Amino acid sequence: MLYRNPSLPLAERALDLLARMTLAEKTSQLVGILPQPLLGADGVTKPQLDRHLAQGIGHIAGVGIAVNDPVGLARLNNDIQKYLRESTRLGIPAILHNEALNGLLAQGYTSFPTAIGLAATWNPAGIREMADLTRRQMLSIGIRQGLAPVLDVARDARWGRVHETYGEEVLLVSAMGVAFVQGLQGDDLREGVLATAKHFLGYSMTEAGQNLAATQLGNRELYDVYATPFEAAIRLAGLRSVMNSYSEIDGEPVATSSAVLSDLLRDKMGFEGTVVSDYRTIQYLVERQRVAATAQEAGAMAVSAGLDVELPSAYGFGPALADAVSNGIVDEAVVDRAVLRVLTHKFELGLFEQPFVEEDPARLGDLAQEGKELSKELAVQSVTLLKNEGGVLPFRRDVRRIAVIGPHSDSAMVNFANYTYPTTLEMIKGMMSGRSRMVGMENAMDGMPEDMKEAAAERISALENLDLEQAVREQYGCQSLAEAIRQLMPDADVVSVPGTGLLDTDPHDIEAAVAAATSADIVILAIGGRAGAFSGTTTEGEGTDSANIDLPSRQVQLVQAVSALGKPTAAVLYMGRPYGLSGVDDVLPALVTAYYPGPEGAPALANVLFGHSAPSGKLPFSIPRHSGQVPVYQAQKRGSGYRRESIDMAKAYADMPSTPQYAFGHGLSYSSFEYGELRIEPATITANEEVTITIPLRNAGEISSTEIAQLYVGLPGIGITRPAQQLAGFSRVELDEGETAEVSFTVQASQLGHTGRDGRFVVEPGEVSVWIGSASDSLRAHGTFTVLGQPLDVATARSYLPEVRIQQMKPAGHD
Repeated sequence: MLYRNPSLPLAERALDLLARMTLAEKTSQLVGILPQPLLGADGVTKPQLDRHLAQGIGHIAGVGIAVNDPVGLARLNNDIQKYLRESTRLGIPAILHNEALNGLLAQGYTSFPTAIGLAATWNPAGIREMADLTRRQMLSIGIRQGLAPVLDVARDARWGRVHETYGEEVLLVSAMGVAFVQGLQGDDLREGVLATAKHFLGYSMTEAGQNLAATQLGNRELYDVYATPFEAAIRLAGLRSVMNSYSEIDGEPVATSSAVLSDLLRDKMGFEGTVVSDYRTIQYLVERQRVAATAQEAGAMAVSAGLDVELPSAYGFGPALADAVSNGIVDEAVVDRAVLRVLTHKFELGLFEQPFVEEDPARLGDLAQEGKELSKELAVQSVTLLKNEGGVLPFRRDVRRIAVIGPHSDSAMVNFANYTYPTTLEMIKGMMSGRSRMVGMENAMDGMPEDMKEAAAERISALENLDLEQAVREQYGCQSLAEAIRQLMPDADVVSVPGTGLLDTDPHDIEAAVAAATSADIVILAIGGRAGAFSGTTTEGEGTDSANIDLPSRQVQLVQAVSALGKPTAAVLYMGRPYGLSGVDDVLPALVTAYYPGPEGAPALANVLFGHSAPSGKLPFSIPRHSGQVPVYQAQKRGSGYRRESIDMAKAYADMPSTPQYAFGHGLSYSSFEYGELRIEPATITANEEVTITIPLRNAGEISSTEIAQLYVGLPGIGITRPAQQLAGFSRVELDEGETAEVSFTVQASQLGHTGRDGRFVVEPGEVSVWIGSASDSLRAHGTFTVLGQPLDVATARSYLPEVRIQQMKPAGHD
């Protein structure tokens, strides 16, 4: 059989295999199955495999939480692949997939800062290194598709999933997304893991900031803003999979929209991989959005639109889709198109040649634990100093009495956001007790044999009694902020008092907190939110959106009461979405955030607070003053939002400024940096040429530190409004005391394009304003260059990221 011959071209092998398949075998390749129905008390069982996989299967879904250790995951892969190879007619292997947003979501594996914290590092190379490690870890146990990265451009602070994203600016999201995909997929997919960018399209900008709600965006903004990070990952990193958004656009669910999944994604953006459904998408077409009457109708709509694989299990695909073909609802050729894409992936991954992995406990265990130093390094780089009046930070290291106060003072769990293993356990605990739920995981135990249900019940019962705070300390060596400070400052008396719980409904004792602060030399407040999945005890996360973005009022009371003492005080703000800081920002002399920094976060914060590390993080989003401003973001259009022109009569609200509390890109340092004179060469270009923008940057402080130089442009538009300024490049620049470096950005004119009046993606002539600085509201140098000629269609030659070069220069007086 030709498809078994590895020397033949992949396309030829896939077509040969497709021609041999029955309709039932084809539609089975277009679905996944959760592993639980395949398992008995001691692993997979032959009767269950016969029941569910006799016709083959496309994916095994969400395997990371099915088994408790790396060897068990490797064995799960091997047992399933062995059955498929030896006991099915055509021997087609399965793709095992799992969440991988900030490391492999499975017990025993290294966890990293959540995505918004990674974005705050402005370090694509670090994200690529993290994703490369994740690739090697997943590859070692047979998981060949990761459901990451999230490439939603997040501009609404009410949305609970901001922390899963890389922020609000198109170029920053694109740069991080490209790096992640390159790391996860590797240079050769035979040694790679398919990356799955999500959620296509516009999922982060929905009505009222609510998860799963309708998206109200025009086609120009959909493409120029929200589709661009996906297209960058496709064009620059060869992105092989995309997950649909649950939302609707212009009244049509994305899952049934050929305009989005075929015309835009494939024809315009050049995507050639598979579109996989967000969990239960097709079921929701019938039961939630009510656009189809039956599973067969919903499946036919989705596959015709360009959705290829239904996850996590069959509803409208599989047998229902075979029925739809038999009943004339959809043509089999449409099914063949999707099946061919799935088979192509399996050939690309080399699964037909080598579906099995080694089950060596020592090797798998060692690999699972790799990356702790990288996790710590990224956590340190993410720490963002928002405010430092009077140079309160870094604290002196000879202090003897330290009060760590706030709801997160003694919490290790606060370091973990949604889509990490600890918060997943928390979600499962909540689901079993009825306190929480998870979109897409309805009926997760359907088809599970009785002995497995009993084993699952026992495991769930054990979870009910699991102390997650203690568990993350034991499994990850994770510390609370107070514990990390005690370790760092062994000669100091460190007292921790919560003062209040996370939520206003939690117990509180602000008087006890004030008493502890009164007797301290310095005070560190550990405040902010907490992320999770549908747990009911969090302030953000999937299923936890907020009409009011402010900190809980009890936390505000705590901050005000403690700050009134006049002690040297700094607050550590845990957050994954922007929080309204009304009531606390004015009274706090110093404010720092590390978002949700992962298991190494507490030591990273402690080191910054006491000057062992210098903060270098920059905000990947704008922090509004009030919920009423939302959405507020730095790339607002000329004459809109807070980007008003001199002719505008109304430049602010009646009750507050229209500017954000803290602007995109903001982040202070313990050092100071001097920006020199901007050089732009050449001064004029055509639409198919490039310009190089160079600036000297000097560390004028007394310590080695890192600055993130940010390049912004203001672009001409003919008949179409453009952002007043938009991010066009950035660079992390590490400088010793007194050291200078020249930072150069080479920008292709095609990076400056937009969708013009006639619908073409064009670069238009006119003067381009250029700024470089340390934040979107702290621009230190300005210049211009001019694009000459006629508008040029650059859709097929679009550029997404500039080329960045750093040339270190010796300090004056040094040889």
